[in-house]
Amino acid sequence: MTWASGITAEHGEDHPGARRAGAPVARADKALSAPDAEWHAVRMEPFVLSNEHVHLAMPTAADVDRITELCQGAEIAAWTTVPSPYTRADAAAFIEEVVPESWRTGRGNTWAVRRPDAPEGPVLGMVGLAMDTSPTPEKSAEIGYWLAPEARGEGLMTEAGRIVTDWAFDDEGLGLARMVWTAFTGNWASRRVAWRLGFRVEGTVRGFGVQRGVRRDAWIGTLLAGDPREPVEPWPSAEAGDRVGADAGAGEPAPRA
Repeated sequence: MTWASGITAEHGEDHPGARRAGAPVARADKALSAPDAEWHAVRMEPFVLSNEHVHLAMPTAADVDRITELCQGAEIAAWTTVPSPYTRADAAAFIEEVVPESWRTGRGNTWAVRRPDAPEGPVLGMVGLAMDTSPTPEKSAEIGYWLAPEARGEGLMTEAGRIVTDWAFDDEGLGLARMVWTAFTGNWASRRVAWRLGFRVEGTVRGFGVQRGVRRDAWIGTLLAGDPREPVEPWPSAEAGDRVGADAGAGEPAPRA
């Protein structure tokens, strides 16, 4: 199973590049069909989420070269499960197959991150959700994200995560009961964003993630619908080496880029 974080758990990795990666609220009347009884899938047409800080829209074919460039970066390779080396064909498969399929089936939602004053400008990152398909009445999803080097340190990914989180928990959005965040241990940039969004880090799970055939330890955190959307525990400055100013670095992509 490949989760939003780009960490693959339990069943190994998918085929490279093919199977994973106050905000206005998008209404659930965008749903194309009623929820599936088995795991509450809600199929939606892709839509935009935006505010004065960030613009989120589904990536398009025009973004292939930019995503190829960004996913060839050393940090993206180090903290995610994207193929390495990353090719243009990987980016094309992500944009043309993975992302549309996840929206169509209700298994996930993926947005490219851009600035609101440049909604047609270069992609600065990716944020998305992957649904937990367990057959329970309470819906759950995992959030994932990554950000371009030049956009880090501005709080941009925190804003993107907040707008997605607010929509996902709203009854007129996905109506989630729970959201999960995971990252390979040591990815303090990703953890910082999750901390700002209110996630409680539950601990380290040994060998939880699989990165290109190798198991790695991972952090896991949770956020419930009724939890505060702000830090609820002190930032572990000593453990983090006082990395208190970082926004999301490599992070972890939702459906895999």
